Amino acid sequence: MLGYVLEVSLKVTSSQDMDPVRYLRGKTGKKQKIMMISNGVDNKPTKGEYLDILLRSPKTVFSTKDVALLWGEESENAARVRLNKYTKTGKLIRVRRGIYAKDKNYDKFELATKIYIPSYISLETVLAKAGVVFQFYGQIFVASYITREVIVDGQTYSYKRIRDQILTNHMGIEAKDNYYIASPARAFLDIVYAGKGYHFDNLSPLDWVKVFEILPIYKNKSMEKRVKKYSPR
Repeated sequence: MLGYVLEVSLKVTSSQDMDPVRYLRGKTGKKQKIMMISNGVDNKPTKGEYLDILLRSPKTVFSTKDVALLWGEESENAARVRLNKYTKTGKLIRVRRGIYAKDKNYDKFELATKIYIPSYISLETVLAKAGVVFQFYGQIFVASYITREVIVDGQTYSYKRIRDQILTNHMGIEAKDNYYIASPARAFLDIVYAGKGYHFDNLSPLDWVKVFEILPIYKNKSMEKRVKKYSPR
């Protein structure tokens, strides 16, 4: 039986600034450092394992930062060099600058929330699926910190700016496998917040209790009055 006493030393200054180092102290008192990297393996991947790590991941889209974390790379540049080699040989595809995918069948909602971070699927994309608006929209609508339209592989992504304090509040936002999406109540409020006089085809699918629970995060008296006009109560 090994006569070791496990001593764990963790220095944490923030969620992004962590020193995940463990030590084993032997009978002599000498410390043996064991480095633990973020993907749960003791050492960096071997040459043939880098691609396998990405292909086994549930993600379909990766930013350079994502990949650096998965590979345990301290430098995003090192990850970028290897990614470029994989794209040149057709093992991965480059979707957009700094964003890569396993193949052309990537999840478009996942990509939408990778182009600008933070962001979440919302607005007409959610309300059309819920039956609140009847018009078909080919573009994917996203709430983010910027208003912009981006086209990738023929798909249009429409970003609508939401104030930071609202954007980072997770009330009414659901976490899917690899992206965030607004509930119908949150998407409704995002549209009311973004503009006046919007016509909704069918408000009956909305949970009005949830609407009024989320409403205070917008801190907008004028918006509150508009929401009450839409409300059936």
